[in-house]
Amino acid sequence: MVSIHELSRRSGVSVSTVSRALNGYTDVSAATRQRVQELARELGYSPSEAARTLVRRRSTMVGVVWDPGFGQPAPHPFLHQVLDGIRYGLGNRGYDTLLVAPVLDEAAQDAEAYVRRARQLSLAGVVVMGVDPAQPCVRGLIDSDVPVVLVDIDRRGPRTVRLTSDNVGGAALAARHLHALGRRRLACISGPLDLPTSEDRLRGFRDELAGLGHDLPGELVAAGDFFHDGGAEAMRGLLALPERPDGVFGCSDLMALGAMSAIGDAGLRVPDDIAVVGFDDVPAAAYARPRLTTVRQDVPAFSAAAAEQVLALAASPPDEEPEGAVVLETSLVVRESCGAAG
Repeated sequence: MVSIHELSRRSGVSVSTVSRALNGYTDVSAATRQRVQELARELGYSPSEAARTLVRRRSTMVGVVWDPGFGQPAPHPFLHQVLDGIRYGLGNRGYDTLLVAPVLDEAAQDAEAYVRRARQLSLAGVVVMGVDPAQPCVRGLIDSDVPVVLVDIDRRGPRTVRLTSDNVGGAALAARHLHALGRRRLACISGPLDLPTSEDRLRGFRDELAGLGHDLPGELVAAGDFFHDGGAEAMRGLLALPERPDGVFGCSDLMALGAMSAIGDAGLRVPDDIAVVGFDDVPAAAYARPRLTTVRQDVPAFSAAAAEQVLALAASPPDEEPEGAVVLETSLVVRESCGAAG
Protein backbone atom coordinates (compact mmCIF):
# COMPACT_ATOMS: atom_id res chain seq x y z
CA MET A 1 0.00 0.00 0.00
CA VAL A 2 1.35 3.40 -0.97
CA SER A 3 1.97 5.69 2.01
CA ILE A 4 1.63 9.44 2.25
CA HIS A 5 5.41 9.60 2.66
CA GLU A 6 5.85 7.89 -0.73
CA LEU A 7 3.46 10.42 -2.27
CA SER A 8 5.52 13.20 -0.70
CA ARG A 9 8.78 11.80 -2.11
CA ARG A 10 7.41 11.31 -5.62
CA SER A 11 5.61 14.65 -5.81
CA GLY A 12 8.54 16.62 -4.35
CA VAL A 13 6.49 18.38 -1.67
CA SER A 14 6.21 17.91 2.08
CA VAL A 15 3.91 15.42 3.77
CA SER A 16 1.80 18.24 5.18
CA THR A 17 1.42 19.76 1.70
CA VAL A 18 0.34 16.38 0.31
CA SER A 19 -2.24 16.06 3.08
CA ARG A 20 -3.60 19.55 2.49
CA ALA A 21 -3.70 19.06 -1.28
CA LEU A 22 -5.69 15.81 -0.90
CA ASN A 23 -8.15 17.50 1.44
CA GLY A 24 -8.76 20.44 -0.87
CA TYR A 25 -7.17 23.25 1.14
CA THR A 26 -6.95 26.48 -0.84
CA ASP A 27 -3.56 27.50 0.56
CA VAL A 28 -2.01 24.91 -1.79
CA SER A 29 -1.57 26.07 -5.38
CA ALA A 30 -3.93 24.64 -7.96
CA ALA A 31 -1.02 23.14 -9.90
CA THR A 32 0.41 21.38 -6.84
CA ARG A 33 -3.03 20.16 -5.75
CA GLN A 34 -3.73 18.73 -9.20
CA ARG A 35 -0.28 17.07 -9.40
CA VAL A 36 -0.65 15.43 -5.97
CA GLN A 37 -4.21 14.26 -6.62
CA GLU A 38 -3.34 12.79 -10.01
CA LEU A 39 -0.34 10.98 -8.54
CA ALA A 40 -2.51 9.63 -5.71
CA ARG A 41 -5.01 8.23 -8.22
CA GLU A 42 -2.22 6.77 -10.34
CA LEU A 43 -0.65 4.99 -7.36
CA GLY A 44 -3.95 3.95 -5.80
CA TYR A 45 -3.38 5.92 -2.61
CA SER A 46 -6.27 5.96 -0.12
CA PRO A 47 -5.89 8.12 3.01
CA SER A 48 -6.82 6.52 6.31
CA GLU A 49 -9.87 7.84 8.12
CA ALA A 50 -7.72 8.49 11.18
CA ALA A 51 -5.39 10.71 9.18
CA ARG A 52 -8.27 12.60 7.60
CA THR A 53 -9.80 13.14 11.01
CA LEU A 54 -6.62 14.74 12.29
CA VAL A 55 -6.59 17.17 9.39
CA ARG A 56 -10.28 18.03 9.44
CA ARG A 57 -10.64 18.05 13.24
CA ARG A 58 -13.69 15.81 12.82
CA SER A 59 -14.38 12.52 11.07
CA THR A 60 -16.65 11.68 8.16
CA MET A 61 -18.62 9.53 10.55
CA VAL A 62 -22.02 10.21 12.12
CA GLY A 63 -23.14 8.32 15.19
CA VAL A 64 -26.63 6.96 15.78
CA VAL A 65 -27.80 6.40 19.35
CA TRP A 66 -30.65 3.95 18.90
CA ASP A 67 -32.66 1.53 20.98
CA PRO A 68 -34.33 -0.32 18.09
CA GLY A 69 -37.13 -1.86 20.11
CA PHE A 70 -37.89 0.35 23.10
CA GLY A 71 -36.74 -2.61 25.18
CA GLN A 72 -38.76 -5.05 23.01
CA PRO A 73 -37.16 -8.23 21.59
CA ALA A 74 -37.71 -7.11 17.97
CA PRO A 75 -36.91 -3.72 16.43
CA HIS A 76 -39.72 -1.35 15.51
CA PRO A 77 -40.00 -1.42 11.69
CA PHE A 78 -40.45 2.35 11.30
CA LEU A 79 -37.20 3.15 13.12
CA HIS A 80 -35.46 0.39 11.19
CA GLN A 81 -36.58 1.96 7.89
CA VAL A 82 -35.43 5.39 9.06
CA LEU A 83 -32.03 4.02 10.05
CA ASP A 84 -31.55 2.41 6.64
CA GLY A 85 -32.51 5.68 4.98
CA ILE A 86 -30.09 7.68 7.13
CA ARG A 87 -27.24 5.32 6.23
CA TYR A 88 -28.07 5.72 2.54
CA GLY A 89 -28.38 9.50 2.78
CA LEU A 90 -25.12 9.90 4.65
CA GLY A 91 -23.34 7.48 2.33
CA ASN A 92 -24.34 9.56 -0.69
CA ARG A 93 -22.67 12.53 1.00
CA GLY A 94 -19.42 10.67 1.73
CA TYR A 95 -20.18 9.89 5.38
CA ASP A 96 -20.37 6.61 7.24
CA THR A 97 -22.84 5.68 9.97
CA LEU A 98 -21.73 4.29 13.30
CA LEU A 99 -24.24 2.64 15.64
CA VAL A 100 -23.30 3.80 19.13
CA ALA A 101 -23.93 1.06 21.68
CA PRO A 102 -26.55 2.14 24.23
CA VAL A 103 -25.27 2.75 27.75
CA LEU A 104 -27.09 0.68 30.32
CA ASP A 105 -27.71 0.50 34.04
CA GLU A 106 -25.23 2.52 36.09
CA ALA A 107 -23.51 3.98 33.03
CA ALA A 108 -26.79 5.63 32.03
CA GLN A 109 -26.48 7.88 35.08
CA ASP A 110 -23.23 9.31 33.73
CA ALA A 111 -24.19 12.51 31.91
CA GLU A 112 -20.93 12.48 29.95
CA ALA A 113 -21.13 8.87 28.70
CA TYR A 114 -22.34 9.63 25.16
CA VAL A 115 -20.47 12.93 24.98
CA ARG A 116 -17.18 11.14 25.67
CA ARG A 117 -17.88 8.58 22.96
CA ALA A 118 -18.74 11.28 20.43
CA ARG A 119 -15.50 13.12 21.18
CA GLN A 120 -13.31 10.04 21.36
CA LEU A 121 -14.54 9.00 17.92
CA SER A 122 -14.47 12.60 16.60
CA LEU A 123 -18.01 12.16 15.32
CA ALA A 124 -19.30 14.85 12.98
CA GLY A 125 -22.65 14.62 14.74
CA VAL A 126 -25.14 12.24 16.32
CA VAL A 127 -28.72 11.18 15.49
CA VAL A 128 -30.73 10.10 18.54
CA MET A 129 -33.90 8.01 18.31
CA GLY A 130 -35.86 5.45 20.26
CA VAL A 131 -34.20 6.21 23.61
CA ASP A 132 -35.41 7.72 26.87
CA PRO A 133 -34.44 11.42 26.82
CA ALA A 134 -34.77 11.55 30.60
CA GLN A 135 -31.67 9.40 31.05
CA PRO A 136 -28.75 11.53 32.27
CA CYS A 137 -26.51 10.16 29.50
CA VAL A 138 -29.00 11.29 26.84
CA ARG A 139 -29.66 14.65 28.50
CA GLY A 140 -25.92 15.22 28.73
CA LEU A 141 -25.52 14.67 24.98
CA ILE A 142 -28.42 17.01 24.18
CA ASP A 143 -27.00 19.71 26.47
CA SER A 144 -23.48 19.45 25.02
CA ASP A 145 -21.89 21.21 22.04
CA VAL A 146 -22.12 18.01 19.94
CA PRO A 147 -24.38 18.47 16.85
CA VAL A 148 -27.47 16.32 17.55
CA VAL A 149 -30.61 15.52 15.58
CA LEU A 150 -33.44 14.28 17.82
CA VAL A 151 -35.95 11.95 16.15
CA ASP A 152 -39.38 12.25 17.82
CA ILE A 153 -37.78 13.58 21.00
CA ASP A 154 -39.09 16.89 22.31
CA ARG A 155 -35.98 18.31 23.93
CA ARG A 156 -33.88 21.36 23.18
CA GLY A 157 -30.15 21.89 23.36
CA PRO A 158 -27.57 24.39 22.15
CA ARG A 159 -26.84 22.39 18.98
CA THR A 160 -29.96 20.30 18.39
CA VAL A 161 -32.59 20.00 15.70
CA ARG A 162 -35.82 18.13 16.44
CA LEU A 163 -37.22 16.01 13.63
CA THR A 164 -40.76 14.64 13.64
CA SER A 165 -43.75 13.95 11.44
CA ASP A 166 -46.99 15.92 11.77
CA ASN A 167 -48.41 13.54 14.37
CA VAL A 168 -51.27 15.86 15.35
CA GLY A 169 -52.34 16.44 11.77
CA GLY A 170 -51.98 12.77 10.86
CA ALA A 171 -54.18 11.66 13.74
CA ALA A 172 -56.75 14.26 12.68
CA LEU A 173 -56.82 12.66 9.23
CA ALA A 174 -57.67 9.32 10.86
CA ALA A 175 -60.48 10.86 12.94
CA ARG A 176 -62.03 12.64 9.94
CA HIS A 177 -61.86 9.52 7.82
CA LEU A 178 -63.54 7.25 10.37
CA HIS A 179 -66.19 9.86 11.05
CA ALA A 180 -66.88 10.30 7.33
CA LEU A 181 -67.52 6.55 7.11
CA GLY A 182 -70.31 6.87 9.66
CA ARG A 183 -68.43 5.45 12.63
CA ARG A 184 -69.51 7.23 15.77
CA ARG A 185 -68.24 5.25 18.78
CA LEU A 186 -64.56 5.72 18.12
CA ALA A 187 -61.69 4.52 20.30
CA CYS A 188 -57.96 5.23 20.35
CA ILE A 189 -55.15 2.86 21.25
CA SER A 190 -52.36 5.21 22.25
CA GLY A 191 -48.68 4.63 22.72
CA PRO A 192 -47.00 5.22 26.10
CA LEU A 193 -48.36 8.56 27.25
CA ASP A 194 -45.00 9.79 28.51
CA LEU A 195 -43.78 10.00 24.89
CA PRO A 196 -44.49 13.18 22.89
CA THR A 197 -45.35 11.12 19.81
CA SER A 198 -48.12 9.36 21.72
CA GLU A 199 -49.39 12.57 23.27
CA ASP A 200 -49.54 14.34 19.90
CA ARG A 201 -51.38 11.53 18.12
CA LEU A 202 -53.93 11.17 20.92
CA ARG A 203 -54.41 14.94 21.05
CA GLY A 204 -54.84 15.23 17.29
CA PHE A 205 -57.45 12.45 17.27
CA ARG A 206 -59.36 13.83 20.27
CA ASP A 207 -59.31 17.45 19.09
CA GLU A 208 -60.52 16.55 15.61
CA LEU A 209 -63.38 14.51 17.03
CA ALA A 210 -64.32 17.44 19.27
CA GLY A 211 -64.42 19.68 16.21
CA LEU A 212 -66.78 17.19 14.60
CA GLY A 213 -69.06 17.30 17.64
CA HIS A 214 -67.96 14.08 19.33
CA ASP A 215 -66.21 13.38 22.61
CA LEU A 216 -63.51 10.80 23.23
CA PRO A 217 -64.34 9.53 26.73
CA GLY A 218 -61.57 8.07 28.86
CA GLU A 219 -63.00 4.57 28.64
CA LEU A 220 -62.38 4.64 24.88
CA VAL A 221 -58.68 5.45 25.26
CA ALA A 222 -56.54 2.37 25.85
CA ALA A 223 -52.79 2.66 26.42
CA GLY A 224 -50.56 0.47 24.29
CA ASP A 225 -46.84 0.27 23.65
CA PHE A 226 -46.47 0.77 19.86
CA PHE A 227 -46.12 -3.01 19.38
CA HIS A 228 -48.45 -5.83 18.26
CA ASP A 229 -49.09 -7.54 21.59
CA GLY A 230 -49.74 -4.23 23.34
CA GLY A 231 -52.31 -3.34 20.68
CA ALA A 232 -54.02 -6.72 21.01
CA GLU A 233 -54.22 -6.42 24.79
CA ALA A 234 -55.61 -2.88 24.57
CA MET A 235 -58.22 -4.00 22.03
CA ARG A 236 -59.35 -6.84 24.28
CA GLY A 237 -60.02 -4.25 26.98
CA LEU A 238 -62.08 -2.15 24.56
CA LEU A 239 -64.08 -5.21 23.48
CA ALA A 240 -64.93 -5.93 27.11
CA LEU A 241 -66.75 -2.61 27.48
CA PRO A 242 -70.56 -2.75 27.80
CA GLU A 243 -70.72 -1.01 24.44
CA ARG A 244 -67.80 -1.80 22.17
CA PRO A 245 -66.41 0.74 19.67
CA ASP A 246 -67.28 0.60 15.99
CA GLY A 247 -64.01 2.25 14.93
CA VAL A 248 -60.48 2.18 16.34
CA PHE A 249 -57.45 4.35 15.67
CA GLY A 250 -54.18 2.61 16.58
CA CYS A 251 -51.38 5.12 17.10
CA SER A 252 -49.00 2.73 15.35
CA ASP A 253 -49.51 0.13 12.65
CA LEU A 254 -48.23 -2.66 14.86
CA MET A 255 -50.83 -1.84 17.52
CA ALA A 256 -53.53 -1.58 14.86
CA LEU A 257 -52.54 -4.99 13.50
CA GLY A 258 -52.63 -6.37 17.05
CA ALA A 259 -56.11 -4.87 17.46
CA MET A 260 -57.24 -6.59 14.25
CA SER A 261 -55.98 -9.91 15.62
CA ALA A 262 -57.93 -9.43 18.86
CA ILE A 263 -61.08 -8.48 16.93
CA GLY A 264 -60.81 -11.65 14.85
CA ASP A 265 -60.16 -13.78 17.94
CA ALA A 266 -63.40 -12.40 19.42
CA GLY A 267 -65.37 -13.66 16.43
CA LEU A 268 -65.84 -10.18 14.96
CA ARG A 269 -64.91 -8.86 11.53
CA VAL A 270 -62.83 -5.95 10.28
CA PRO A 271 -64.22 -3.65 8.93
CA ASP A 272 -67.83 -4.90 9.10
CA ASP A 273 -68.04 -4.78 12.89
CA ILE A 274 -65.10 -2.51 13.70
CA ALA A 275 -63.12 -0.28 11.34
CA VAL A 276 -59.40 0.04 12.06
CA VAL A 277 -56.88 2.73 11.07
CA GLY A 278 -53.17 2.70 11.97
CA PHE A 279 -50.24 5.11 11.82
CA ASP A 280 -46.81 4.70 10.13
CA ASP A 281 -47.48 2.66 6.96
CA VAL A 282 -44.92 -0.02 7.76
CA PRO A 283 -44.55 -2.73 5.07
CA ALA A 284 -46.75 -5.19 6.99
CA ALA A 285 -49.74 -2.83 6.67
CA ALA A 286 -50.06 -3.55 2.96
CA TYR A 287 -49.88 -7.34 3.46
CA ALA A 288 -52.40 -7.69 6.29
CA ARG A 289 -55.81 -9.18 5.52
CA PRO A 290 -57.75 -6.97 5.30
CA ARG A 291 -55.05 -4.52 4.28
CA LEU A 292 -54.59 -1.77 6.85
CA THR A 293 -55.71 1.80 6.26
CA THR A 294 -53.06 3.99 7.83
CA VAL A 295 -51.49 7.41 8.20
CA ARG A 296 -48.24 7.32 6.24
CA GLN A 297 -45.02 8.83 7.51
CA ASP A 298 -42.74 9.73 4.61
CA VAL A 299 -39.73 7.56 5.46
CA PRO A 300 -37.52 8.70 2.53
CA ALA A 301 -38.11 12.37 3.40
CA PHE A 302 -37.67 11.66 7.10
CA SER A 303 -34.35 9.88 6.56
CA ALA A 304 -33.09 12.51 4.12
CA ALA A 305 -33.97 15.28 6.57
CA ALA A 306 -32.11 13.54 9.39
CA ALA A 307 -28.97 13.19 7.26
CA GLU A 308 -29.18 16.76 5.94
CA GLN A 309 -29.81 18.31 9.33
CA VAL A 310 -27.01 16.55 11.19
CA LEU A 311 -24.47 17.50 8.50
CA ALA A 312 -25.76 21.08 8.38
CA LEU A 313 -25.35 21.32 12.15
CA ALA A 314 -21.85 19.88 11.93
CA ALA A 315 -20.85 22.45 9.30
CA SER A 316 -22.39 25.42 11.10
CA PRO A 317 -20.48 27.71 13.50
CA PRO A 318 -20.86 26.60 17.14
CA ASP A 319 -22.57 29.86 18.10
CA GLU A 320 -25.11 29.78 15.26
CA GLU A 321 -28.74 29.31 16.33
CA PRO A 322 -29.97 25.89 15.06
CA GLU A 323 -33.18 25.55 13.09
CA GLY A 324 -35.08 24.12 16.06
CA ALA A 325 -37.70 21.75 14.65
CA VAL A 326 -38.42 20.14 11.29
CA VAL A 327 -41.97 18.78 10.89
CA LEU A 328 -42.76 16.54 7.91
CA GLU A 329 -46.19 16.08 6.36
CA THR A 330 -48.24 12.90 6.75
CA SER A 331 -50.90 11.47 4.43
CA LEU A 332 -53.76 8.99 4.64
CA VAL A 333 -53.48 5.68 2.79
CA VAL A 334 -56.95 4.15 2.38
CA ARG A 335 -57.17 0.37 2.28
CA GLU A 336 -59.76 -2.26 3.27
CA SER A 337 -59.58 -2.22 7.08
CA CYS A 338 -61.80 0.86 7.37
CA GLY A 339 -64.40 -0.29 4.84
CA ALA A 340 -63.72 2.42 2.29
CA ALA A 341 -61.72 0.38 -0.24
CA GLY A 342 -62.63 -2.82 -2.01
